Amino acid sequence: MSEKRRDHRGRILHNGEMQLSDGRYRFKYVDEMGKERCVYSWRLDHNDATPKGKRRTSSLREMEKKIQADRFDQIVTNGGNMTVLELVEKYISTRTGVRPTTIAGYGTVINLLKKNPFGKRRIDMVRIFDAKCWLIHLQKVEKKSYSSIHSIRGVLRPAFQLAVDDDLIRKNPFQFQLVEVIVNDSVTREAISRAEERKFLQFVKDDPHFSKYYEGIYILFKTGLRISEFCGLTVSDIDFKEHTINIDHQLQKKSKIGYYIQETKTTSGTRKIPMTADVEECFKKIIEKRNPPKAEPMIDGKSGFLYFDKDGSICYSLHWEHYFKHIVQKYNKIYKVQMPNVTPHVCRHTYSSNMAKSRMNPKALQYLMGHSDISVTLNTYTHVNLEDAREEVARLQIVYL
Repeated sequence: MSEKRRDHRGRILHNGEMQLSDGRYRFKYVDEMGKERCVYSWRLDHNDATPKGKRRTSSLREMEKKIQADRFDQIVTNGGNMTVLELVEKYISTRTGVRPTTIAGYGTVINLLKKNPFGKRRIDMVRIFDAKCWLIHLQKVEKKSYSSIHSIRGVLRPAFQLAVDDDLIRKNPFQFQLVEVIVNDSVTREAISRAEERKFLQFVKDDPHFSKYYEGIYILFKTGLRISEFCGLTVSDIDFKEHTINIDHQLQKKSKIGYYIQETKTTSGTRKIPMTADVEECFKKIIEKRNPPKAEPMIDGKSGFLYFDKDGSICYSLHWEHYFKHIVQKYNKIYKVQMPNVTPHVCRHTYSSNMAKSRMNPKALQYLMGHSDISVTLNTYTHVNLEDAREEVARLQIVYL
């Protein structure tokens, strides 16, 4: 009968185990691809001490246990030796038909992982704790904003889920609530008051330079359109017979792509919204005054856009961001009581907030705003302040007296 192999301390070694001359333990096994592999540790059992000056790792038998469990569950050993960067690249390769803005976001994450040591980590070695610590590092050390980290995690989480689904790893380390880990430092785009809206519009209307944008700004305040939806409107989208605005696309522009037409942000974004008489009058004035170049530009089959800059280029979101910025700056140079930051998106928030305060049916408001989720619409009530709450309490008191 052959004598069983033992380590230097006389302990019986299992099949595949051996102790090397330098004291390390080795376990040899065949992976799921039929390839011979080895793992090493300075400790045989979890109770063993790590030799002085050596890095502490899992014991050999802890490693064996994981390998055997992976085999039983058909999990690929060592995550297929895939790094985080390689996993994200694999995930992105499966994403076809995505918007140009999404592709740009993917590029940002890839560039980050190429520069960051986290991108070189093996995917099966990333634990929930590691994922959380990395996101905290991005905010505290690399000074990335909450919204940026939210976008980064938005790529990492589905990428790791792909690894789970492909049996490369057991658990997705990015399946946690982001707000529980990092501080949400996003600046809330607040709605402005009705009084501020009136002052802002009057200032634009009376200003000799900015008055040419008055009708467009008025429409943004009174319809809640996304700025990309407004910029994408053409003459044919304004139906004066039915008194409606047709919204089924948006205008975008990227430096490497140029102008392009994109579908609405969500399927709910495709909608027809009613025009009030004042909004309709503004559209008539815009169409009457529009000054397109001699060769009317056509973008992806669309032509007849409403606004053009001094060079004859179609006005898109960045144009309007600049117009609003300069209007606020000029206003605040003239008046002591300062105007808060007003942007095209603040117009949208203001419209939504005003409709909510006017007790519009939330489902009707959801439709007008083009929200796919009612919770997004209901969040407009966060713009209700103390005075609004007082009025509502007083109203309810009268009702129930």
